Amino acid sequence: MPDQITLSDLETSQPFSDRHLGLRPADVHAMVKELGFDSLEELMDAAVPGGIRSACDLNLPAALSEAAATSELRALASANRPAESLIGLGYHGTVTPPVIRRNVLEDPAWYTAYTPYQPEISQGRLEALLNFQTVIGDLTGLPTANASLLDEGTAAAEAMTLVRRANRKAAGPFVVDSDALPQTIEVVRTRAEAMQIEVVVADLGEGLPDGELCGVLVQYPGASGRILDPAPLMAAAHERNALGVVAADLLALTLLEAPGVLGADVVVGSSQRFGVPLFYGGPHAGYMSVAKGLERHLPGRLVGVSVDSEGRPAYRLALQTREQHIRRDKATSNICTAQVLLAVVASMYAVYHGPAGLRAIAERTHRCAAAIATGLRGGGYEVEQREFFDTITVATPGRAPEVVAQARALGLHLRLVDDDRVGISTSETSTSSTVTSVLKAFGLDTHLDALEQATVTSLPAQLRRQSEYLTHEVFSSHHSETQMLRYLSRLSGRDYALDRGMIPLGSCTMKLNATSEMEPISFPGFADLHPFAPAQDATGYRRLVADLEGWLAEVTGYAKVSIQPNAGSQGELAGLLAIRGYHRANGAPERDVCLIPSSAHGTNAASAVMAGMRVVVVKAADNGSVDLVDLKAQCEKHADDLAAIMVTYPSTHGAFEDGITELCDIVHSHGGQVYVDGANFNALLGYAKPGEFGGDVSHLNLHKTFCIPHGGGGPGVGPVAVGAHLVPFLPSHAAHPEAEKRSGVGPISAAPYGSAGILPISWAYVRMMGAEGLTTATSHAVLSANYIAARLDEHFPVLYRGHSGLVAHECILDLREITKETGVSVDDVAKRLVDYGFHAPTMSFPVAGTLMVEPTESEDLAEIERFIDAMIAIKGEIDRVGAGEWTPEESPLRRAPHTARVLVGEWDRPYTRETGVFPAGVDPDKYWPVVGRIDQAYGDRNLVCSCPSPEAFAE
Repeated sequence: MPDQITLSDLETSQPFSDRHLGLRPADVHAMVKELGFDSLEELMDAAVPGGIRSACDLNLPAALSEAAATSELRALASANRPAESLIGLGYHGTVTPPVIRRNVLEDPAWYTAYTPYQPEISQGRLEALLNFQTVIGDLTGLPTANASLLDEGTAAAEAMTLVRRANRKAAGPFVVDSDALPQTIEVVRTRAEAMQIEVVVADLGEGLPDGELCGVLVQYPGASGRILDPAPLMAAAHERNALGVVAADLLALTLLEAPGVLGADVVVGSSQRFGVPLFYGGPHAGYMSVAKGLERHLPGRLVGVSVDSEGRPAYRLALQTREQHIRRDKATSNICTAQVLLAVVASMYAVYHGPAGLRAIAERTHRCAAAIATGLRGGGYEVEQREFFDTITVATPGRAPEVVAQARALGLHLRLVDDDRVGISTSETSTSSTVTSVLKAFGLDTHLDALEQATVTSLPAQLRRQSEYLTHEVFSSHHSETQMLRYLSRLSGRDYALDRGMIPLGSCTMKLNATSEMEPISFPGFADLHPFAPAQDATGYRRLVADLEGWLAEVTGYAKVSIQPNAGSQGELAGLLAIRGYHRANGAPERDVCLIPSSAHGTNAASAVMAGMRVVVVKAADNGSVDLVDLKAQCEKHADDLAAIMVTYPSTHGAFEDGITELCDIVHSHGGQVYVDGANFNALLGYAKPGEFGGDVSHLNLHKTFCIPHGGGGPGVGPVAVGAHLVPFLPSHAAHPEAEKRSGVGPISAAPYGSAGILPISWAYVRMMGAEGLTTATSHAVLSANYIAARLDEHFPVLYRGHSGLVAHECILDLREITKETGVSVDDVAKRLVDYGFHAPTMSFPVAGTLMVEPTESEDLAEIERFIDAMIAIKGEIDRVGAGEWTPEESPLRRAPHTARVLVGEWDRPYTRETGVFPAGVDPDKYWPVVGRIDQAYGDRNLVCSCPSPEAFAE
């Protein structure tokens, strides 16, 4: 303890970076010595090629303490003015039940989990997603729904491509209702233009336009509030060999008949108003459901029911061969990230309220809208809709801006349609005071008792809901907070997330998502703002976005960043569309070839196709790097039509390749642009900038490098960063609060700032880490990966190494020869790791028969050593199989994971019970999977994608 405490000591606290980084100085010293270096900087000098190193340190604000950063974020949130939103357009006020907010949205057991590719340790999340699919399927009246999409606009765009892909009989344009949400129309147009699909926007109140068409999209109810009967339009489309898509409001569907009953083939929409905050536009879980026969065309992920090794029902992801990382340029879409965390919130909202509760919320919402309409008509105003659910459009000749301004002064946000019309949308949060204030904004006094007596339902009689929904017992069993709390706790206990231990997934960067980063997303100023609120009421968000976009431009070396893309896959698409726009502006529309290394992530190829490009594969050299000889040959072959190359750096193989600058020069010399995929930016941050070493454009994954949690498979954010020459081709949005961004290439996502609600997480991370902290984090990630590679190499050979024989922030362990000699597969090792208390590394990507390991900078040395010890012990078990002591089929590896059920009853296995269930010794905190190994093929042969009956789980 110092003899004297100075005033400067009182102003400081422990740096946040010390909280974020798992390794202590003594650990770092020991680890670098183990690797043969004298210092961490010496290791980084050896690992990162000198030709790409940045000359200067990052120019970022000085790091703040957690308390100071939180104070700044509170000030930013307070600068926003959410008011009470009645803007509508697909975004509505809702109440997140506190039991769900605290125990899902704010619970690391839910938000730090990974995508459920390892289903045995994801049963809780998979059940929640199956609930979501059941909600969507029941309310839309179609048999199969997926486990969420990114938002309503992109879901509609996915429906358009599904229609084209699934319906080979039809030709002609995709027809969109002119009363569809305006942002949906624009997202569809952006996607269609790149894929050369003609889109016709028409008033479907007058029927379908003449001529051929491949599909039609009807908004139900419409943006104006109009409710068209979809049935005649669906029938007319079918007569012309087209498919029918309905974009539907889930809350309205508790009172209006299901689109599937009315003939829809595909239904899309958003589940936001099922308890998910407005979040200034996102993240929100979009949805899609399809008619029988279209299941295999569904984009995104699909949860299904199968059986485990004991024949018991178990959940898993179904039909995974549709996934983009397998099908590449033949993929159904490029969507990799879903919105799992928000889908879980929406599903639990339905579980908590049940069918009767949801119906009551919808009836109150409708009653408020009907009362406002009645009051306005009584005051002499014309309400355009006679039949509506929650939205009306009011004629106010020449006075609309005045009415909207008066409403704002009263604490309400109304929608300015034009100078002569005002739009009003009620919601779950609307009350009698809402009705009074709205009428006051129009200059009317209200007598509520008289108004209530005069108000009658305005729902169309012929479209009243007759079909049942949410009849499964899960939606009638958890309506008290005690029941709901225990249900959520039971499900989270069936999962493995970062709150339990390390998730060593290569390519996915499962690092700490600090509580101080997560807390601000629940501040009302961030959570409760409508994305189309007046710009002057969103100054805090605009400052936060400007800060973050500026910081990301600084760390990547690019001129400008857009945070609109709401997933890494969407960032890829935005970057490629920017390249496409650049070539066209330069009079070279023929440049449409995208070179993609054979090792690339599958979304790269899928994104290129969606951007209207042709994919040409570049070979990999024997050491895993891009074959520069083949690259030159392909560039020369396509000198006249080369658009770009997509290359991940460090490589998908986890190596710093020496040839990256030469690769950039080769492509540039042949007229192409260089897209540097930022998926592995966690190994570069603070040391190298893609925009400096040859990149023209990159996307980043804020859910990897910048601490937004994976949420079990979403949310994510995929900002796109570009050089100065590509800035004019960044995403635009007609409703953008910044006027200069309202016209251009079009929107990538439905909201101007994408998933703005989770940007405070990354803002806080950068603000608290500062330049030095971010750079140190990178070095710790590289150190930890190289330490694991060195310790495990004699047991599981490391497949690829880069500069100086070192790996980057991840390494690939090669099991192919081990499998050949013993029959033990990567699946066996992955499942056996569960018995040791670990989530498995990434399996068979990018090379089949391998495991990709990434420890990240957040794990401490003890946890890293625990993983190493587990892997060495598993190698010992494999050796016993190789020696003939066990057959592969009867080994603890093939019988893994072991559930608590095997603790009782007879034991007929050739290894001891203790070896099976406690391979690392008796642990009172052991994680127990609730199911044994799942039969994936059975689930695909017997496709069940909604909640199974309780009898399925009977003994």
